[in-house]
Amino acid sequence: MANPAQSFYELYRNASIGSALAETLDDLISSRQIEPQLAMRVMANFDQAIASVLGNKVKARCNFKGHLDTYRFCDEVWTFIIKDVNFKMEQNHIEKAERVKIVACQSKEKVGA
Repeated sequence: MANPAQSFYELYRNASIGSALAETLDDLISSRQIEPQLAMRVMANFDQAIASVLGNKVKARCNFKGHLDTYRFCDEVWTFIIKDVNFKMEQNHIEKAERVKIVACQSKEKVGA
C-alpha cells in the first residue's frame, strides 16, 4: 500500500488503463459497494505501482524522429509536442504518428541514491 506521506505523479491516470480503473471505481462508488476514500487509496496505489513497473520492469527501447512543434517547462515538468513522428523499434519495425505529446517529470527518488 502507498505511504500517504509519499506522493507520486498522477500522469498515468489519463492513460487507458488509468481511465478504466477510475471508471470502475466510480461505478463501485455509485452502487455503494465502496467508499470514496477507498477509491482514492486505490488510485494512489495505482500511481505508485504503475510508476514502479514502468521504471523497473519495462526494458523495451525505441528511437523516434519528428518535428518539434511546441515545448514548455512549467512547475518542474517538461512538455513536448512532436509532429510527424516515426518510431523505430528494436526489431527495426517502424510506426508512424501524426502527433505525440511527451510529458517528462523529475523522478521522486534522489538521483544517485
